[in-house]
Formats: sequence, C-alpha cells, structure tokens
Amino acid sequence: MTTTVAVTARDTTTSRAALPEGHIPAVVYGPKQEPLSISLEEKSFDKIRKDAGESTIIELTGLVEPIEVLIKHIDFAPTRIEMTHVDFYAIERGKEMTVTVGIEFTGQAPAEKNGIGSVTKAMQEVDVTCLPRHLPSDIMVDISSLVDGHSKITVADLPALEGVTYEAELTDAVAVISVAREEVDTDPEAVDMDAIPVEGGEATEATEEAVGEDKAAE
Repeated sequence: MTTTVAVTARDTTTSRAALPEGHIPAVVYGPKQEPLSISLEEKSFDKIRKDAGESTIIELTGLVEPIEVLIKHIDFAPTRIEMTHVDFYAIERGKEMTVTVGIEFTGQAPAEKNGIGSVTKAMQEVDVTCLPRHLPSDIMVDISSLVDGHSKITVADLPALEGVTYEAELTDAVAVISVAREEVDTDPEAVDMDAIPVEGGEATEATEEAVGEDKAAE
C-alpha cells in the first residue's frame, strides 16, 4: 500500500516560524539518499499517518522526482497535540528492508467468552523483512483459536505472506489465555482454633484450677 504526501524542499537554515502557516519541517535520508530538508502540511499528514500507519510506504511528491519513504520518527510538542518535526527514511526499490509492523487482532476467543480466562496480547508488533512491494500495512491475527487455558498463538502461527519473513523466534508468544488463580479461603470461621497450640498452655490450666479452688473455699 502506497499513499502520497505533497512536500516542499526547504533551506536547512529556514526556521519553523518562517514556514507557511500550518507547515512543519521534516528531513528525508537513507542509504542512497543524501539528507534532504523539506516541509509539509501538518494536518493533512497527521490524517494520513493515523489512517495508513507508520509501516505504509509514502510517496513524497513536489520534489525534483518522487521519493518513496517510511515514517522513521516523529517529534511532538510536550502536550503531544501537535507535531514539530518528521524524519522520513528513503527506501531502496528492489532491495529488502526490515520494518516493524503492527499486529491487528480479530475475532473472539472462546476461552474468554466462556469465562475460562482473558486474552493477553503478548505482542503488539513484529519486525518483518521483505521487498517494499510486499510490505504489509499490518498483520491480521484471528484469536478464535484460543479455546482453553492452554491455548496460545505463536509467531509460527502468524499468517504466511508472500515475500515476508518474520524476524522473531517461531516459539515467541503472540497471544495467550491468562487464567486467574483461585484464591485461598482465609475465612476465620473455617480455622480450627483448637488445633492451634497455645504457648504456656499447662501453666494456664494450673492457674484456672487454683482459681477454682479459691472460689470453692470462699
């Protein structure tokens, strides 16, 4: 999946205050790409970022020639309400790359539905290696196979995608069923108090006998 973003080349000495209103600075770099300073419209890019995700190939237009990139890093203001800078990584066409892709969970786990336990999503994203044209926007995982407390989904169970290699151990857990432990009954009424030894028990009995004799003498 590829989406398009219009950008404008800028001088490295240009401050953000000097950019058109609503624009933010950015930079493009990569193995075959000299660092290139650009600017782009923040609101339109923010919508694309949220809709497409950070593992989507983006084509930057408005330059001498289009450049295909991935979002490498985004700087936000302290309030995280607005972006302040974006780093784009220029990909090499025809060459494999390793990218982190998000995992999208679908379906319902019978074990959770039946009250056996809850689904623990042990992995929210996974690194994949592939050619740019094979890069998935996300990895779909159906959790309906989690039927009991022993069920789990591992990297080996992730969908086989054309040209895509998962960079993780096949036995790594992706999703499991977590079963709550039974609580130990600590009800005081259930405790046999007679079975608890009392320190100095013999002395206590002797004292009680002596008190009884004193009362009888009275």
